[in-house]
Amino acid sequence: MSASSHDSGVEGRERISLNTLYQLQQEAPRPKRIICPREVENRPKYYGREFHGIISREQADEILAGVEGAYILRESQRQPGCYTLALRFGNQTLNYRLFYDGKHFVGEKRFESIHDLVTDGLITLYIETKASEYISKMTTNPIYEHIGYATLLREKVSRRLSRTKNESRKASVTSEENTPVEKITSLVRRAALTQNDNHFNYEKAHNFKVHTFRGPHWCEYCANFMWGLIAQGVRCSDCGLNVHKQCSKYVPNDCQPDLKRIKRVYCCDLTTLVKAHNTQRPMVVDSCIREIEARGLKSEGLYRVSGFTEHIEDVKMAFDRDGDKADISASIYPDINIIAGALKLYFRDLPIPVITYDTYSKFIEAAKISNPDERLEAIHEVLMLLPAAHYETLRYLMIHLKKVTLHEKENFMNAENLGIVFGPTLMRPPEDSTLATLNDMRYQKLIVQILIENEDVLF
Repeated sequence: MSASSHDSGVEGRERISLNTLYQLQQEAPRPKRIICPREVENRPKYYGREFHGIISREQADEILAGVEGAYILRESQRQPGCYTLALRFGNQTLNYRLFYDGKHFVGEKRFESIHDLVTDGLITLYIETKASEYISKMTTNPIYEHIGYATLLREKVSRRLSRTKNESRKASVTSEENTPVEKITSLVRRAALTQNDNHFNYEKAHNFKVHTFRGPHWCEYCANFMWGLIAQGVRCSDCGLNVHKQCSKYVPNDCQPDLKRIKRVYCCDLTTLVKAHNTQRPMVVDSCIREIEARGLKSEGLYRVSGFTEHIEDVKMAFDRDGDKADISASIYPDINIIAGALKLYFRDLPIPVITYDTYSKFIEAAKISNPDERLEAIHEVLMLLPAAHYETLRYLMIHLKKVTLHEKENFMNAENLGIVFGPTLMRPPEDSTLATLNDMRYQKLIVQILIENEDVLF
């Protein structure tokens, strides 16, 4: 396909999304509240005069007959205390069980008012009725995977993203033209970063959460309009990618976290942090290990002796505030145990441990193998299952801890002692069970001990 024909194909898809789905939303029936002519006793305080009390489905149908978009609320005759939204659409009356928990809902979406709920429902019903076949095919030929389309987007922002490496990662691409193409900003970021110098291309799944978009938005996976009044789709909280909920199932694990969305260093997902900063490992790990190896390898009880908790918290705050510019030098923190404590705290605070929940049980089972050679082989196989950023961080840490053991005569820290310290720090059972943790502690210790002693073989 030529560039010109591809461009016209893209424009055609945009025309479809604008002239079909967007236009259909504009054409959808508007809600018409049918007020009850009498005062209803025991009306719930969160319903208005559209509440008609206890009436049958047949009575509701008579009240709404012939008025598209008309709606009332009623209390069920069969189940008193249960409420129903009766809505006229497509020349028939539709009945939905209605709930309230501070917001109104009939499904997943929650609304501040019944009017908003009905408006959104009518839009969804109308679009799904008029364009069901088109909607079912939206994910079959996504623009997200079109290299040509990504190239087109890159060309539109190449001037803005051809800055320094650091600026390009922090750049926020803003819209210059009010078109669906220009709205696809996170897709532009993804394509531009991939093209530029993102050397550490770790795979990362998107962190999608339901989102309400203000004003018209288009899906960055299929390029189609995102219809509805609220919760029209999902947004990745790490990179800002906006897609339909049904499209999110097909988006590849290629999230490129945006630094301005990463609020802190500690307690942040490991892969998210390294991708956001475009580093091989978390900067906390590199900075702390560099400082410890420069002045602390011979410190007695290194990693076993605790530093002052307040000072460790200060180091944490410094990394959260200043990132890799955090000053953890001897002039600020003369006690090396503070730096060692800050490193351990970083690992403990990870939402997913370095040795992930998914691999935890496999590591424990490998540790139980009695034959040393078979056990080593089993551990090596499980290491290969770790996410790339976790594997690299663990590898780097084990090389460092091996250096610590080389100074055992001065620091009294051998591989077994370090295993006791780092076992529960690097790996935690998926279920929050004190009994499981206690039962597994010796195996956690053994795993770390073996990783240290055999780092040159295992990694």
